[in-house]
Amino acid sequence: MARRPFIVGNWKMHKGPQEADTLATELKRSLVGGGSADVGVAPPYVSLPAVCQRLQHTGIFVAGQDLHPEPHGAYTSAIPGEMLRQTGCEYVIVGHSERRHWFGDDDGVVKLKVAAAFRSGLLPILCVGERLPEREAGRAQEVVLGQIRTAVAGLPVDQVAALTIAYEPVWAIGTGRTATPEIAQSMHHAIRGLLESDYPAYVAKQLRIQYGGSVKPGNAAELLAQPDIDGALVGGASLDAASFVAIVQAANG
Repeated sequence: MARRPFIVGNWKMHKGPQEADTLATELKRSLVGGGSADVGVAPPYVSLPAVCQRLQHTGIFVAGQDLHPEPHGAYTSAIPGEMLRQTGCEYVIVGHSERRHWFGDDDGVVKLKVAAAFRSGLLPILCVGERLPEREAGRAQEVVLGQIRTAVAGLPVDQVAALTIAYEPVWAIGTGRTATPEIAQSMHHAIRGLLESDYPAYVAKQLRIQYGGSVKPGNAAELLAQPDIDGALVGGASLDAASFVAIVQAANG
């Protein structure tokens, strides 16, 4: 069975509740009622209630942008997975490069967050990717595959199969630079190969690998045409309804 493309818009620190509701309304109007791709959005925490309510029963998934590894406790400003799930989220982004860079989420923390997501009933979107010096040193695959192996170590096989992995070359996020389709496909193929070597065959066939890194309407179709690219984690282009819908339409073929 072919993997359904999965397009997720990461709104990052944009769109308060009113703006988020407006954007969600535009997406609901444009995207509900067909298409071969799964679609999701990840609003800021304060906008989750408005977006979850607006998109309820539409088939458009809502994701949290992060979660704390613990279910509760004295962790001021943190959000546990259970609260995200109660709000209406079905997915959560884990290990985004900005979390790794600005907030110190190393591979060990990301591993704890992946496990916490599953305990909370959320499906993780696991972000992995290399920095420019690592790519220039010829270590890109070593870094990315190492991030994955650490994050999934000890997980039951059925949970690994339920993951979404988002490959985001850090040097291509918010810079306007995009990995060529060939570069992106090469890393996606390596990730698929890791799954094939470490797990039963159905895991590699089922698990979806998104590409993230300056995905736009102009390059989406070529990226999504690659055999191992199963969708996109979209940043800036997801803040405009027309741009995001165009990327979804590229996934729909």
